[in-house]
Amino acid sequence: MTNTAFPIIQTERLLLRQIVEADIDHIFKGLSHPDIIRYYGVNYQTREATKEQMDFFADLEHNATGKWWAVCSSGDGTFYGAGGLNSLSKEHKKAEIGFWLLTDFWGQGIMKEAMPLICNYGFDQLGLHRIEGFVESANLNCKNAMAKLDFRHEGTMTDCEIKNGEFISLDIYAKIAIGPNI
Repeated sequence: MTNTAFPIIQTERLLLRQIVEADIDHIFKGLSHPDIIRYYGVNYQTREATKEQMDFFADLEHNATGKWWAVCSSGDGTFYGAGGLNSLSKEHKKAEIGFWLLTDFWGQGIMKEAMPLICNYGFDQLGLHRIEGFVESANLNCKNAMAKLDFRHEGTMTDCEIKNGEFISLDIYAKIAIGPNI
């Protein structure tokens, strides 16, 4: 089901568009790949189970608790991955950012270009003051990416979640809007 009001963001290189049912094979490929899900909080073992993720994307839009985009090539529409904002709090003017890329497209600067577009949308269109990112402490690539995107490391929540039967720690990153945005 496509929402005609869903914001499309386009640059010369990238197209950020609404995630649609036809993307399910790409979502499954990404969220079942061991290298992608190693540090990601969601994973699926079957295409059918991936429907839960598709419902999550639709629910965000329906309940106005965030937006996730398919990150694609502006030229031919190749699906690279997904990124967006969730856990949107209108009261506190903040949201959590997340993203993942199919491994074929790692190291090409795609998320370095896409993430500021998503942040700008959050600040400028949603009126957010703060965008947070929670990164597994062992995920050095993501931590480096957050630093390159001018997210400030605020601290570490030690042994705060259990994943695969073991405690993991999460590093907290945040980017604050320029100006009060109240």
